Amino acid sequence: MDMSKQILVISPSWIGDCVMTQPMLRRLHELSDCEIDVFAPQFSQAVFRRMPEIRNILDNPFAHGALQLKQRYQVGKDLGKRGYHQVIVLPNSLKSGFIAWATGIKTRTGYVGESRYFLLNDIRRLDKQKLPLMVDRYTALAHPSQDAFTGNSSQPKLMVDTNNQQHILNKLGLNTDKPILAFCPGAVYGPAKRWSPQYFAQTAQHFLQKGWQVWLFGSQKDAAIAEEIQHYSGSQCVNLCGKTALNESIDLLALATFVVCNDSGLMHLSAALDRHLVALYGSTSAEHTPPLSPKAHILSLNLDCAPCFERQCPKGHTNCLQQLLPEKVITLIETQLKHIQAA
Repeated sequence: MDMSKQILVISPSWIGDCVMTQPMLRRLHELSDCEIDVFAPQFSQAVFRRMPEIRNILDNPFAHGALQLKQRYQVGKDLGKRGYHQVIVLPNSLKSGFIAWATGIKTRTGYVGESRYFLLNDIRRLDKQKLPLMVDRYTALAHPSQDAFTGNSSQPKLMVDTNNQQHILNKLGLNTDKPILAFCPGAVYGPAKRWSPQYFAQTAQHFLQKGWQVWLFGSQKDAAIAEEIQHYSGSQCVNLCGKTALNESIDLLALATFVVCNDSGLMHLSAALDRHLVALYGSTSAEHTPPLSPKAHILSLNLDCAPCFERQCPKGHTNCLQQLLPEKVITLIETQLKHIQAA
């Protein structure tokens, strides 16, 4: 008879936050014999499929922001029939707490969030000073209490599907004959997080002249930014924006020699794929959600007005990124390449 603890995890919505759940999942396995299922929206499921800690991925059908309490209650009831001993709720929303309550699962763990006192019964008060990192806030929930948390989370490490990798290389006519510089120029949150397409293009031209190839990653929403980069670089890059599913992007990113990215979900994926990368921070801060890898290098000008955490620059100039010139990124990459070659 299988006596392992059955745990359901209600996942966050953002791709980067999903990546940061993996150390918590790993810690749960370290602390007890358990089986873990994750309740996640469809767009993020490709990330969880690359985590060996997970048994099943269950579909969260609710759009971001949709209330639908009657439907949430029924979904929660159905989840509760699967025999879980514990549900861990990672989003701080009332809606996610409501689903957990509807399951009737004996132990319902999560932070207070939106006043969820009557929905969760293993409720934690977040000490933001003690746990500034989002990854540690998640990992702490794997422990019986916040005081029991060691204060250290492991590094996310996603699996790569080499068969799928070769398939997508063949499908798109790509090769790995030359070193690959990957750009992730998008950021869903807003333009105050996005480095200039002209700057990406100037960086691309420098490495193209050195015999590299440059691949542009992102969703269909990033297609216009990618086209700008193509325009300024003489259409010499490989534009993959909107042309690859997330699982394909993961496998292609794993081939990159170096990645340049904004603070975005693809930044966190690149770090979890153990890529050397430069992360560009403008309106946001690396103090809360940095790329979790020793191979990640953060560039920020740390202006007096930053971080403002606004989607659009309140001052109208976005100097935090406009004054972060391509030469600074190129120098950092070349310095790191020398270290890599010397190692």
